[in-house]
Amino acid sequence: MTDIIESRYRPDDVSPPGETLQETLEAFGWTQAELAERMNRPPKTINEIIKGRAGITPETALQLERVLGISAAFWNNREANYRDWIARSAERRRLGGASRWVARFPVNAMIRFGWLEKKESQIEMARELLGFFGVASPTAWTDWFSSLCAAYRQSKAFPVDKYAVAAWLRKGETEAQGIDCSAFHKARFRAALSEIRSLTSELPEVLEPELRRLCAEAGVAQLFVRDLPGTRISGAARWLNPRKALIQMTLRYKTNDHLWFTFFHEAGHILLHGKTDVFVDFEDERQNAQEDEANRFAANFLVPPDAYNQFVDCGDFRCVAIEAFATEVSISPGIVVGRLQHDRRIAYNRCNHLKVRFRWTDGRL
Repeated sequence: MTDIIESRYRPDDVSPPGETLQETLEAFGWTQAELAERMNRPPKTINEIIKGRAGITPETALQLERVLGISAAFWNNREANYRDWIARSAERRRLGGASRWVARFPVNAMIRFGWLEKKESQIEMARELLGFFGVASPTAWTDWFSSLCAAYRQSKAFPVDKYAVAAWLRKGETEAQGIDCSAFHKARFRAALSEIRSLTSELPEVLEPELRRLCAEAGVAQLFVRDLPGTRISGAARWLNPRKALIQMTLRYKTNDHLWFTFFHEAGHILLHGKTDVFVDFEDERQNAQEDEANRFAANFLVPPDAYNQFVDCGDFRCVAIEAFATEVSISPGIVVGRLQHDRRIAYNRCNHLKVRFRWTDGRL
């Protein structure tokens, strides 16, 4: 009898556990009152369980095991699955109107990049997004993003898709969790930057793992994350906790002068500015004191200012002269080209063949 009753239960069954209890009583030929007497429980309690008005507690499950010979685990699982179904049904009703929230995100691009799994319904897609962001509801997402927005300056020069920005930042956050870092050490990170500077002439297959390793040893998670449509981001710097910082970058301009300037710009934020700030750099819009400080830090770390000023004073900006100067200061010539173009010493169409171009390959540089 026990084996037959337990085999009737199916995990997908969403009826109240009390229905199974009533079927069991009928199979035993017992009344609710008789079960109550055997369990030393009020008949009202048994009736409320059977009608689904009260749940089966672990204590009740043990009593049912003693009286009916059906394991407490069976009753506990039956109750847990029913309550889970009730909760998920309520969630489905809440998420029924979430289609407009889902539509605000670049979902197709996120699916294409492998950040999300494609779902057939809007409700399932909403659940997928909530799982991606690690929040329980669209309202919770709004609260999370509002606090994040308050920590960084948003672009005023051009429209930015804040939902795409939120997704990009979250992707960096989750990937950084998988990077094992030492506790942040300011002097160690500054020393690592000198080693990192020597990577500027290396190929992507060398520079990417070495850059990540050197940063991690100093307490900084560094990673490249593909930019979503509408973000217009070149990089970001933030603190994940007091012991771990994050430098997150895109390939916004795809050339090594921009890539390395962005990295050292974000490194400047980590070294020079507070741990409560979030720095998100949109294209070339850098217009406040902290951004100017990070700009100077990057420019001077990449190309020593005294040597650069002497080179500029000579006025010889032929490509061959730029290459010779780059060799002298141990930097990639493309970085010198980018600096000269930015300073309007040469036109933007000059010597670009000295720059190294990067592209995404299977989600990597």
